[in-house]
Amino acid sequence: MSLTEYLFTSESVSEGHPDKVCDRISDSIVDAFLAADADARVAVETLATTNRVVLAGEVRGPASVTKDVMIERARNAIREIGYEQEGFHWKTASIECHVHEQSADIAQGVDSAGNKDLGAGDQGIMFGYACNETDELMPAPIQFSHHILRRMAEDRHSGKTIGFGPDAKSQVTLRYVDGKPVGATSVVVSTQHAANLEQADVRALVLPYIQSALPEGWMPAEDEIYINPTGRFVIGGPDGDAGLTGRKIIVDTYGGAAPHGGGAFSGKDPTKVDRSAAYAARYLAKNVVAAGLATRCTIQVAYAIGVSKPLALYVNTHETGNVDELKLGKILRELMDLSPRGIREHLQLCRPIYVPTSSYGHFGRKPEEDGRFSWERTDLVDDLKSAFGA
Repeated sequence: MSLTEYLFTSESVSEGHPDKVCDRISDSIVDAFLAADADARVAVETLATTNRVVLAGEVRGPASVTKDVMIERARNAIREIGYEQEGFHWKTASIECHVHEQSADIAQGVDSAGNKDLGAGDQGIMFGYACNETDELMPAPIQFSHHILRRMAEDRHSGKTIGFGPDAKSQVTLRYVDGKPVGATSVVVSTQHAANLEQADVRALVLPYIQSALPEGWMPAEDEIYINPTGRFVIGGPDGDAGLTGRKIIVDTYGGAAPHGGGAFSGKDPTKVDRSAAYAARYLAKNVVAAGLATRCTIQVAYAIGVSKPLALYVNTHETGNVDELKLGKILRELMDLSPRGIREHLQLCRPIYVPTSSYGHFGRKPEEDGRFSWERTDLVDDLKSAFGA
C-alpha cells in the first residue's frame, strides 16, 4: 500500500481482564480516600492472581480509611465486576494490604508551604490527543474496540445476554485512505464464556455487538471476524493470568494512535501529574479540534517533581491546523493554569470520580454532572474561536 492507504489496529480489554481488575481495585481505593478527604495522597498498586489479591503503595489521608476498609473496597470491586468462579471469587479471595504512609521526603516536595505552590507529584511528560474520526473526537480503532466490550458488559450485568464471563478482549483493524478511516478489515473478540457454550454459540452471541459498534457498511468479510479463535475460553480473569495495575496504558488512552508519556493513571490521586496532566492535555487537544482549529491535535506537557509550573508545553496539529501553533500554545496557557493545583481546580479532580475510568478508556467518554470525565468537556471552544477570530 502507498502512504495514502494503510491499516491501523487498536485493542481494548474488558473490566474483567486481570490487569483491569487491578486498575478497578486501585481506583476504588483512590475514591475511598478522596471521598473522606479531598486533599488525600494516594499511590496504590494491586496484584491479582488465582484467588489472591495484594495491595501495596503509599498514602496520606484520614485514619478512617483503614487497611480493613481498603480490603473491603477491593472485595466489593471484584464482586461488582462479577467474579464468582472457583479460581477467583469475591467472597473467598485472600486479600493482603501492605499500604503504608507516604514518604515525608516526597511530601515536602509536593506540598504547598509559604510562597511555594503545590508542586507536581513526580517528574514526567504527559500527552493529550484528539482527532475528528469519531463523534467523541477519538481515534476510531480504539473507540470501536471499547464500544464492543462495553456493550457486552452492560448486557452481561443486566442479564440480557447469558453466557458471557467478565474477561474479554477486542481488537479492531481499520483501513485508512488519505488519512481517514473507511472500513474495518478485521475484528477480533475473545470472551470468557459459560462452559456449556461451543465456539459457534459464542460467535452468534458476539456478532451483533460488532455490528452495532461499527458504522453501517464497515463490517469486514466473515472470514476476517475472529471470535474466540482458540476455541475455548472458560477459565479467565486472574485465575487464568496474573494482573497488575497500570499495565494497559495504551488501552487507557488512544490505542497507539498518539504518544503516551509512560505513566499509568489508575491508583493515583490527582496531584500525580501522570494522571491529572494527561487529563488536562486531552482536554486542551479536544477543545482545539472541537473549535475547528485543526482536525488532529497532540499536546505534550512536562513537569519536575515539586515544581508547580510546567516546564514546557508542545502543540502539534499535524499539518491539519488553520492557526499558528506557537500562538495556539500561548492561548492555551492563558485559558488554563497548567500547574498541578490549577489543573485540579479547573477540572475539579479532587472528587471520588475514578472508578468508572478504570475500564473502557479514560478518554472519549461522556462528561457527567457529578464531575466524572470533566476533561471531556468542550467549554473552551468559544474562547478559542474568539482568540483566533473564528
